[in-house]
Amino acid sequence: MAFETAGAAELFLLARVLFGGVLAFTGLNHFLSPEGMIPYAEAKGLPAPAASVYGSGGLLVVSGLLLIVGAYPVVAAGALATFLLVSAVTMHDFWAAPEDQQQDEMTQFLKNVAMAGGAVALLAVAGTAWPYSLGLSVV
Repeated sequence: MAFETAGAAELFLLARVLFGGVLAFTGLNHFLSPEGMIPYAEAKGLPAPAASVYGSGGLLVVSGLLLIVGAYPVVAAGALATFLLVSAVTMHDFWAAPEDQQQDEMTQFLKNVAMAGGAVALLAVAGTAWPYSLGLSVV
């Protein structure tokens, strides 16, 4: 994939900053507001809910930042796509939620699926040289 058209490299960097920044910020909230997330994880039946909240927060922060700086994009985008799809189904199962919670859960489900789509798109181009990146890779 080449970034030859005018502004393409800068737009790709902007996309990485927006996408990765939202994910990193979301992960940071796992550490800043665990008192709301841990009971929710427990109610969803996650084993070790506190560890799950902090672990998923760490994954979101680290992977989001890696995408921003363009380091290990295969690992970061792949981990995010997997996490977002799994958490959409397990944590935001709107079809099983009480009627008064279905809309909120559906919104969160769709947000996770849309973000997973973004991660898959980045995964698709992860094997190419990214402009404005550290260029670190496992491939």
